[in-house]
Amino acid sequence: MSQSSATNAPEIWTSRTAFLMASIGGAVGLGNIWRFPYIAGENGGAGFVLIYIGFVFLLGLPIMVGEMIIGRRGKQNAIASIEGLVKQEGGSSFWRIIGWLSIAIPFLGLSYYSVVAAWSMDYLGSAAIGAFSDFTSQTSADNFTAKIGSTTQQVLLHGAFIALTVVAVARGVQGGIEKVTRIAMPALLAILIFLVAYNAVTSNFSEALRFLFTPDFSQIDGTVVLMALGQALFSLAIGVGMMITYSAYMPREFSLPESAAIICVGDTVVALLAGLAIFPLVFQFGLTPSEGPGLIFVTLPIAFGEMPGGHVIGTLFFLLLFFAAYTTALGMLEPVAAWLAKALGLSRPKIATIAGLAVWAFGVASVLSFSNMQDVHPLGFVPGLETKTFFDILDFSVANIMLPINALLMSLFAGWVIRKATIHDELSLPDNIWLTYWRFAVRYLVPIAMLAIIYDLWK
Repeated sequence: MSQSSATNAPEIWTSRTAFLMASIGGAVGLGNIWRFPYIAGENGGAGFVLIYIGFVFLLGLPIMVGEMIIGRRGKQNAIASIEGLVKQEGGSSFWRIIGWLSIAIPFLGLSYYSVVAAWSMDYLGSAAIGAFSDFTSQTSADNFTAKIGSTTQQVLLHGAFIALTVVAVARGVQGGIEKVTRIAMPALLAILIFLVAYNAVTSNFSEALRFLFTPDFSQIDGTVVLMALGQALFSLAIGVGMMITYSAYMPREFSLPESAAIICVGDTVVALLAGLAIFPLVFQFGLTPSEGPGLIFVTLPIAFGEMPGGHVIGTLFFLLLFFAAYTTALGMLEPVAAWLAKALGLSRPKIATIAGLAVWAFGVASVLSFSNMQDVHPLGFVPGLETKTFFDILDFSVANIMLPINALLMSLFAGWVIRKATIHDELSLPDNIWLTYWRFAVRYLVPIAMLAIIYDLWK
């Protein structure tokens, strides 16, 4: 147990580097390694990537700073921070919904996110023993179907992943989250750089560079633009509640704009490196970049099975995927644990265990969505949701409804409710061009963007 856990003293990051590593680790997850490559592949590559990067810094950065202001000003869990700020700033009690969404989203998100993380653990073991040898498109697809349909194995792996997350969160910010991310993030980056360097020598690297960095704007339409916007927010974990919680542990001397900018840069670099780790293999072996969600678990194992030393490269790749999922899971469980700690008044280990068990139990239905419950459609009576499983409904609800709504509310709260004097105090900045843009973005640009995503979903 960390010292702060034992003494009930407030949690605090030991250094700015520790905060940045944990925050980048929380943002860098399956959204970067798993989702970004196939979304880019489905939407034309370089044009999508360019728009995505623009949204990260023009919209993602301002709203992230807004989340940081809420967290550091509140200095508590997400619910208590919002409630405190509502009183301090004289806002309506309506805004308290931000706090509740910032607990519900990571709880629900982790319950099904850990299902995909468990797949990465399963494939890590398969890669290590060279199980992808002689895979064809059909055998690879059959292997994936068999793996995710193995109820007992996936329930256990799902539980193992949650248990690993609980162990770190139980030890607190300094003793757990910091120590894990100080190891996991450098390891993740080292593996990623090695894979990119390996591809530069052995695979079709030039074609991957062209695909990712030579835009063809003829493929860009409104749908691609909205997909890029959604991916930018998803990748940065905007609206999840993690940044509110992590920022509550920030000392006053940390610059919020600089910290947010570094997180955005780090997250974007990892996403681009992930593309350079994946697409050279896709082009080298004549695979399809627009394969969809199966790109990682169905398409790439074929390449690993055919290439020299493929079991080593495959092992490193799925280890990378596991690290990315794990650091993000810490940032999803911590908001829930921080809230329960105040609500129940129990020790860190007990709180983390209770939170982890609840997430695991709720997530079992998502695990079973690929086996025993694959034909169960809980909201089959709702138009548009007739064929969605429990896993599909959670993914749809969190990613397409709850996240944009919470991001919208956070932006409006930061831009219109928090007083100018409070903003100046937290940012330690005079009125300048950046602050003017930040206020304009959170008041107008981000809300318009969020409403566009919501409208496109329901039109």
